[in-house]
Amino acid sequence: MSAKTAATAAPQKAATSTAKQTKPLGHVTFVGVGPGDPALLTLAGREVLATADAVVVEGPEHNAFLGFCRPDVEVVDGSGAEGSRALRVAARARLVVKTAKSAANVVRLLNGDPFTFSSGAEEAAACRKAGIAFNVIPGVSEVSAVPTYAGIPLTLKNDREVTVVDLAENKVDLTRLQPKQTLVLLNAVDVLKETVAALIEAGFDAATPVAATVGGTTTAQTSVVGTLETIVADLRAAKITGEARDAVVVVGSVVEQRDALSWFETKPLFGWRILVPRTKDQAGPLMDRLRRYGAMPEEVPTISVEPPRNPQQMDKAIRGLVEGRYEWVAFTSVNAVKAVREKFDEYGLDARAFSGLKIAAVGDKTAEAIGAWGIRPDLVPSGEQSAAGLVEDWPPFDEVLDPINRVFLPRADIATETLVAGLTDLGWEVDDVTAYRTVRAAPPPAPTREAIKSGKFDAVVFTSSSTVRNLVGIAGKPHASTVIAVIGPATLKTAEEHGLRVDAMAETPSVEELADALARFGADRRDTMVEAGEPVTRPSERRPGSRRKS
Repeated sequence: MSAKTAATAAPQKAATSTAKQTKPLGHVTFVGVGPGDPALLTLAGREVLATADAVVVEGPEHNAFLGFCRPDVEVVDGSGAEGSRALRVAARARLVVKTAKSAANVVRLLNGDPFTFSSGAEEAAACRKAGIAFNVIPGVSEVSAVPTYAGIPLTLKNDREVTVVDLAENKVDLTRLQPKQTLVLLNAVDVLKETVAALIEAGFDAATPVAATVGGTTTAQTSVVGTLETIVADLRAAKITGEARDAVVVVGSVVEQRDALSWFETKPLFGWRILVPRTKDQAGPLMDRLRRYGAMPEEVPTISVEPPRNPQQMDKAIRGLVEGRYEWVAFTSVNAVKAVREKFDEYGLDARAFSGLKIAAVGDKTAEAIGAWGIRPDLVPSGEQSAAGLVEDWPPFDEVLDPINRVFLPRADIATETLVAGLTDLGWEVDDVTAYRTVRAAPPPAPTREAIKSGKFDAVVFTSSSTVRNLVGIAGKPHASTVIAVIGPATLKTAEEHGLRVDAMAETPSVEELADALARFGADRRDTMVEAGEPVTRPSERRPGSRRKS
């Protein structure tokens, strides 16, 4: 090798070595996710999760936020740290730094706010020491959020002073606290007896109102109200023990405002465990609406929507639609719209294929699905949104005004004959075409089946006749104490045929209105109990031996 070649090679080798040594470190964003309710995550938090390469979580409570991430995101479990708080924080800080050295964009999720009674500050300091850049996105702290969800304002016109005390692993001198101020106590349940004694010794009146809230901001939230003198016994009676480490305790006269301002725990379906038998891809809007009313919905797939076994009938109908064979197309469900649209995509067609045709929709939701195609239906029932309501408004065939007397009706394989019979009576010829099949799903797990039969669910919401038949078929009949809500008259009839007593029915056939109808029933039930001076209980909290007649 010549001297010139060697001299050239040496700098190249050195440059390569330098490039390896100066590999850029990752960047960490500390995101506060709030105390429990996933809806409290900020928009900024959502945005950084959408671009994360790796997410460091603390436990299963953070799984709800992973839906905002890319499918290929790396999830790093930071829940394994043990020992004292200092040891746990140090272990998690090392984990965050280690992750940032292998991933470009790291998001660290922390409960509450990262810099308020959290380990975010220590972990950020560790990043700074390691030369790793970081951002912090504030979150909603449990200090303010949990009392707010409990209906307790921390400040009022004449109560402006608030002191927050974290009793975890630290000896706090409570004698310096002033009796007239509002206290927020964190990690207090384990040492509540000693804390109450110290406060009374410091001059607090034993009759000072106290509220302890566990599961704050979630549908499992429970608040116990008492006084400094009674709160320990009150928590014991409510079976809330030292295991409830997430409890937030408020001490002061502001607790008295809860009677007038409680808004979360008084929701009409608060704490109700509601079974949602539904097709897997259509449960979202109903589940969201039920959560808005304070419920804890659980989805159980009972049917899946599949293509027809013989697609030739559907292929023939689509060709006939393009060739001008039909005067009307009648859509009786969102699934029917979806099935036709998939066929259009298969043939390379679009909404222009409906040119010259009249379009009918059985209800508002079906009309919305058609509208997403850029088409406005010509006919939607003015009264009952059902097959019967559609027939009621459908014009009879007129040989002068209607050049074609045929209707294309794409629908499920198990649909009722109401619409076909009604249109035939009006002089129309109907091509009744199976556009999709509803197939019974596998039975749910044994604990779910047992909960259904034994009345551990407070309510079941049925969105179609097929969900009634399939749930009873794969899991058995709901217990007689369980509240039953249905989406419309046809589902009502099917439920009654299966021996179920229906308590609520949607005024119009939509999942949102179904949830609203159940909420109205829950509100009326609650009001009746309050007026009678009875404790407000859920349907599953029935008295021993009580059973509704079906």
